[in-house]
Amino acid sequence: MTFNVSSFAKLLTATSDSELNNLALKAKKLTQQHFGNTIQLYIPLYLSNECCNSCLYCGFNKNQKIKRQTLSLEEATSQLQIIKSKGFDNILLLTGEHKASVGVDYLEPIIQQAQKMFSYVALEVFPCTTAEYKKLVDAGTSGLTIYQETYNRKIYSNMHPAGPKRDFDFRFTAPERALTAGMRKMGLGFLLGLSDWQTEAINLAEHLDYLMKKYWKADFTVSFPRIHEAPNGLPIQAVSDRDFVQMILAFRIAFPKVGILLSTRENAQLRDNLLGLGVTQISAESKTNPGGYSENSSDEQFKVSDNRSLEEIISTLEKKGFDPVIKDWSTILSKKQ
Repeated sequence: MTFNVSSFAKLLTATSDSELNNLALKAKKLTQQHFGNTIQLYIPLYLSNECCNSCLYCGFNKNQKIKRQTLSLEEATSQLQIIKSKGFDNILLLTGEHKASVGVDYLEPIIQQAQKMFSYVALEVFPCTTAEYKKLVDAGTSGLTIYQETYNRKIYSNMHPAGPKRDFDFRFTAPERALTAGMRKMGLGFLLGLSDWQTEAINLAEHLDYLMKKYWKADFTVSFPRIHEAPNGLPIQAVSDRDFVQMILAFRIAFPKVGILLSTRENAQLRDNLLGLGVTQISAESKTNPGGYSENSSDEQFKVSDNRSLEEIISTLEKKGFDPVIKDWSTILSKKQ
């Protein structure tokens, strides 16, 4: 199916219950066709909550008076061991955006350590140059997630009043630099609550379509972090559950082979109801503060809504007829025979 902006926009327009049900049936069929019954499980490890930006919607905003912490290599290794012991074989490493404290030199040894323990290592960090991404790939990174936050330049400027993140274009072009540097898997998205969700969804779809055509060897995912409560009472453009679901259905229909992630920002009931309707990957047992998998008092980026254990989530998946998978990719598969 060739992506078409007009057709995609129609999938996002207000619809009756019966029409929405038809979209759900179509999305379910496509998900089954391309992903079978598998649901991948992943877990994030926050390495640092230090940040030099002032994003108004973020709990790591440099102006927030929170307890800051950056894990040492030894502390990060300890957290990786705890996560490994739970059964996970893929890991997502995250930091706040503070290159002076948690730049490429900080990340490289932790990635190398993680790569020894996990078959797949992904990052969600600050935008880098192509040369910096090459270093991260060489260290063992296979995947990168970078959210544009909002594709609306005016709102983007308003939401990022200070710090390097104010540079819209450097962030927008980061996925291309990473893919050019050899990143195998790319995750895109925007933050729901900052602007009109339908316009944002169309912009994301166009961005995704462009990258998929140019970097056709790479794998792509999309995810839709939704703001439920912003710091300091920042007003948000709330997105209803119905609109949220319709958007996921639209992406599944327009991009049948693209993975769709759903984090623990959303509650257990909604996450369970979306299984098989488009969502192919969900996080489990997430902690959003550095060192959160052991006793730790550093502050978190956002509140987790689904606090079920990995065992509870696996049990739910199996009862619903899904095959839980806790491994994303093995680098041995990309090596020449």
